[in-house]
Amino acid sequence: MSETTSTNEDKKKPPLNGRRAIPSNNSNEEENEVPEIEAFGLIPRGFNPKDYLRVVDVHMFKEPYEINKQQHHTDKYYSPKLIVRRGQIFQIQIDFNRPYKPETDQFWLEYLIGRYPQQNKGTYIPILVGNVLKPGEWGAKITHRENNTIRLSIMSSATCIVGKFRLYVAVWTPFGIIRTQRNSATDTYILFNPWCQQDAVYLDDEKEREEYVLNDVGIVFHGNINDIKLRSWSYGQFEENILDACLFLMDKAELELSGRGNPIKICRVASAVINSKDDNGVIAGSWDNTYTYGVAPSAWTGSVDILLEYYSSKQPVRYGQCWVFAGVFNTFLRCLGIPARLITNYSSAHDNNANLQLDFFLDDEGKLDTKLTKDSIWNYHCWNEAWMTRPDLPVGFGGWQVVDGTPQETSDGMYRCGPASVQAIKHGHVCFQFDAPFVYAEVNSDIVFSRRQKNGIQVIEKIDTTHVGQLIVTKEVGGDGMMEITEEYKFQEGSEEERLALETAVMYGVKKPSTQDVYQPQTDVDMDFQVQKAVLGSDFKVTITFRNRSRNYYTATAYLSGNIVFYTGVAKSEFKKHSFSAKLEPSSSSAFDVVIKASEYMSDLLDQASFHFFVTAQINETGKILAMQKATVLEVPALRIKTQGELVAGKVMSVTVEFTNPLKQTLENVTLRLEGPGVLRTMKKEFRQIPANSTLIWEVKTVPRQPGLRKLIASLDSNALRHVYGELNIQIQKP
Repeated sequence: MSETTSTNEDKKKPPLNGRRAIPSNNSNEEENEVPEIEAFGLIPRGFNPKDYLRVVDVHMFKEPYEINKQQHHTDKYYSPKLIVRRGQIFQIQIDFNRPYKPETDQFWLEYLIGRYPQQNKGTYIPILVGNVLKPGEWGAKITHRENNTIRLSIMSSATCIVGKFRLYVAVWTPFGIIRTQRNSATDTYILFNPWCQQDAVYLDDEKEREEYVLNDVGIVFHGNINDIKLRSWSYGQFEENILDACLFLMDKAELELSGRGNPIKICRVASAVINSKDDNGVIAGSWDNTYTYGVAPSAWTGSVDILLEYYSSKQPVRYGQCWVFAGVFNTFLRCLGIPARLITNYSSAHDNNANLQLDFFLDDEGKLDTKLTKDSIWNYHCWNEAWMTRPDLPVGFGGWQVVDGTPQETSDGMYRCGPASVQAIKHGHVCFQFDAPFVYAEVNSDIVFSRRQKNGIQVIEKIDTTHVGQLIVTKEVGGDGMMEITEEYKFQEGSEEERLALETAVMYGVKKPSTQDVYQPQTDVDMDFQVQKAVLGSDFKVTITFRNRSRNYYTATAYLSGNIVFYTGVAKSEFKKHSFSAKLEPSSSSAFDVVIKASEYMSDLLDQASFHFFVTAQINETGKILAMQKATVLEVPALRIKTQGELVAGKVMSVTVEFTNPLKQTLENVTLRLEGPGVLRTMKKEFRQIPANSTLIWEVKTVPRQPGLRKLIASLDSNALRHVYGELNIQIQKP
């Protein structure tokens, strides 16, 4: 018997690999065997595991009407398992064989994912039970003890892997660790959390979260620019087995489990696996009007059938066109908790060499040369936008990202596209990953008609700058109407800013010289700008400086764009547009001030006080472009915290919080919060209003429980002012 077991074991063992001790862990489905008894050494003869604390049952509170799924917005998932969102507390209950004694009993939780769990990869997560849960970090805390039962609050990390985890409860004994048996009923799915500020997909608007995460039906706009048609599409992200099917797609793409907490990586691999080219992905595309042995793309009504068929057959489902790829991609993103929407771009350019212009070649008679012309314009094209921060890019380029599962061009060797920042595309900053030049060309290319003369010289006959990307739309939030979002991708057609963005894009993204001369940047003029330090609620200046080092007299057309961005760098809205002309005298510097008035930004400044400025200038005489971007933060007044009296554990102490309203307006609906672990539980106080320049004082009495160094933390929230904080370190003495 022992021999056969060992040969079976040999079969199971992964092939040896000289580069890594542990094989890659890229399947959520596969599991390792976890020992129920892990001995520290030889176990003495009289040892009986039943003499020690033993887990009898684990309750997951996983019904749709119970606390976990209600609080985590996962009650719509048709699944008997617990589904929670990361970075947010959930509850479980453990029944032991006797009352738990914290003095002598020691137990902990273990969450495992994949076949080769490792702590440093986030695939093995041991959670000790403590007294304090830190926001966005793994931890567990006992909230209730009664008889043989304890209730635990568990906090998951806001950056943890998204997928299906296995749960074990481990109990320490002097001779070894005793674990619960493998029990699939306690499996826990952890998803992205757009409700959690520390999550990379945090979205601050509840109506948008309801639309872009929880709405399971959408609208696809198609037709063409002169005849817009629409149809509904069922995303069905909560239907039975869809969550498992979506997790399987990441297994299929062989995305390392440790990378599955990162929405950028997930979107990148998903845009490849949604189409069947080069990786046997979900949908086979067909654009030739013959759909033998499959379903015509127009026949699908939603994503569920496609995903379930792929999940069971593991073979590409036939057939799809752009809106089918986009519909299934949207289901995948919303199912995992990444806010997503389906976009239609009318007159969409397919630029084969991403040179930011569509080249239409004419023969010497002026007719289109179909052999030479490789670029194309689609009547419409659908892709997706996914919402996330982009810590890999400069500040200001988070927010909506273009991801496209339709196979058009290869990117890093595979048919995929994105994520590409919509904000970067608008301003022509196409140097930022991924695939921004391609998307920029889809919405913004100029169509260049060039004719090859008999002597071989190419002459540009006509440039059409307005045809491509005339209208970009998506479904409106909370309704079935059409919402135009063209302005999020590009400036007004024909405007100075739009030309500047195109020139910036050419400067950054051109892959080959166009038929005209090779592009040369302007070297004899420098541009820089400074933003004056200012307190929230006051006017401030942006000073743009040009230095003309040449002996030529130049004039420049400059454009400043001011955007409000979230603290994560996600652009929220453009609040300032300013164009001006500059005369640049030879061998001299000139400075231009743009005043930013408080009235221009205060109404939009909901949640934060950070700005992102783009300045672009074109030297009129040479046509050359200068471009710069900077992020800046306004000073937000802090809360002042003071303590009075002795700071001794077990004795009453007094804490005051003070705040002076710096704005020229009355603050309304003000909420103050104050907390200090070990000193006081979170307290809340609401104030109707704080008039301009007046000071609010709130005094609280509390009895600190524990001696040592503690921290008091206060925050203020109001309609016009947020992200106002104060903190104070205090030393609590022993009594």
